[in-house]
This record gives sequence, C-alpha cells and structure tokens, in this order.
Amino acid sequence: MPQLRPLPASPATPPEAPARAKGQPADPQKFAVRVGPSAIDGQGVFAAEAVPARKKIGELRGEPISVREARRRAKGQARIMIVELSDKRALDASGSSDPMRFTNHSCRPNAVLRIAQGRVEFYAMRDLRPGEEITVNYGETHHEGRLRCRCGVPGCVGRL
Repeated sequence: MPQLRPLPASPATPPEAPARAKGQPADPQKFAVRVGPSAIDGQGVFAAEAVPARKKIGELRGEPISVREARRRAKGQARIMIVELSDKRALDASGSSDPMRFTNHSCRPNAVLRIAQGRVEFYAMRDLRPGEEITVNYGETHHEGRLRCRCGVPGCVGRL
C-alpha cells in the first residue's frame, strides 16, 4: 500500500513584494510592454504579454505644464509627446521614462487613451497579442493636420 507523506509546512508569511524606494511612485504599467522599432513611425510600444480587452495597460507620466506652454513647446516639433488634460493643463512626457510615451497613432487603434483625474491611462479595446504594437487614435493634435499619417491601415484619414 502506498504511503502518504505530509506536505512541507507553508511559510507563515507570504513572500514580500520587491521594496520600493521611499518617495518613488509605483510602476504605472499594469501589463508588460516593451519599446522597439515601429513600422508606423520611429519607436513604438508593444505588448510583451497578452492583454485582455478592456483592461488598463498602463499610464503615461510626465511634467505637468500649462496648455499655453504645451503649445509653445509643440511648435515646429515632428514628434510631440504632450497630452492636453483640460483646457488649462497638459502633460509633457518628452522627459519621461514611461514606455507608453512611444504609443503611435493609428486610424484603426487597438487601445484608447483616457484622461481620468489628471492621469493619462491606456486601455485595450480588444485582446492584444504579445508582440503587437499598441496604438491609439490621437484625435486632434498639435500638428493641426500638417503631418502625414503613417499608420497605413485601410481607411486611413491621411493627416494628423
């Protein structure tokens, strides 16, 4: 007859999460992403793991500035990493280390950008596969229709 052996005792305390330095904000990314060369433009951000539809992918952080300052900074720039949060406030992610700042535009996006309580959040519109580039529709931009859209999808509107 087989003998049953007792299971080893489980630890009294669960393993601790990695410590965060005091004063450092939590990582805003909810799913793993990576930055890499994009077929759309320059660098892009890609899902490094499967992301279910309607789930928050992550956030974009940056320097809070006025809309007036945002428009001044955007003049003449080919790549603009600024999001207007309201008619008075904007977020400049140019100096940010957050990978979501490399999110490219598509006329048929797979994610949506939402502004909630002064935060810029990205949500999957459908299930995303690992390796898939994460894109959003920028809507109105500081380019004011002067920049050619490079998304290449059927039905592309042609300009940003």
